[in-house]
Amino acid sequence: MTMSSRENDWAAWMRAAMAGDAGAYRQFLVSVAPHLRSIARSRCRSLGAPESEAEDVVQEVLLTIHLKRGSWDPSRPIGPWIAAITRNKLIDVLRRRGRHSSVPIDEVMDSLRAEDQTSELSARDIDKLLALLKTQQREIVRSISLDGASIRETAERLKMTEGAVRVALHRALKALGTLYRSGARED
Repeated sequence: MTMSSRENDWAAWMRAAMAGDAGAYRQFLVSVAPHLRSIARSRCRSLGAPESEAEDVVQEVLLTIHLKRGSWDPSRPIGPWIAAITRNKLIDVLRRRGRHSSVPIDEVMDSLRAEDQTSELSARDIDKLLALLKTQQREIVRSISLDGASIRETAERLKMTEGAVRVALHRALKALGTLYRSGARED
């Protein structure tokens, strides 16, 4: 995945900020705010929400970035991380205001990452759960959720369409959730 020069700058400033450089952090915030504002306005328009709500979204995104900046993995692109926060905060603002919004899975699938559950599940437990899946589902979950490959990379490797990979991943994760919950009740 290639990053734009703007995203490269953001990533460099965020890395410096995480190392304690307050000036770099200010530069990051000043640079990212207009981008956030543009996205928030555009999404508000497309969802039929007043553009005046865009500034609330921007402020919430900036606050979340500040509070969660330690969760950004410097080895990964910063753009998808920012986009996910922006999308989630937009939905939060609209829900609080009584609007219901749905985001198509195609818009978010490439940016979804499973939370690190290794403290709760050992590698052996994960292997046991994965062994219960169909072979293709197991390969897709390993590729995307454990190895960090993209939908596109996984589809190419398995000679499938991206849509088929998304559907199989969704079904596999749903099955894993059911298996995990049923196993947790037995413990």
